[in-house]
Amino acid sequence: MKARVLIRPKEGILDPQGKAVERALPALGFEGIDNVRVGRLVELEADDPAHLESLCEKLLANPLIEDFEIEEIEA
Repeated sequence: MKARVLIRPKEGILDPQGKAVERALPALGFEGIDNVRVGRLVELEADDPAHLESLCEKLLANPLIEDFEIEEIEA
């Protein structure tokens, strides 16, 4: 199966990249955008999707400061 894993900072965790983007937006003419959060997207293929949760917890995300979502793209 193909899957996407979206990893982003947990609510309440400082996101320096998000803040940098948020501060740059007005200078680029984008107004009214706030609470920017920057995460990462990992696309992968897995023979056994049952392992994806464990993969995320042990390798792809830091469970202390990040949340993740697994989305199946196609079987």
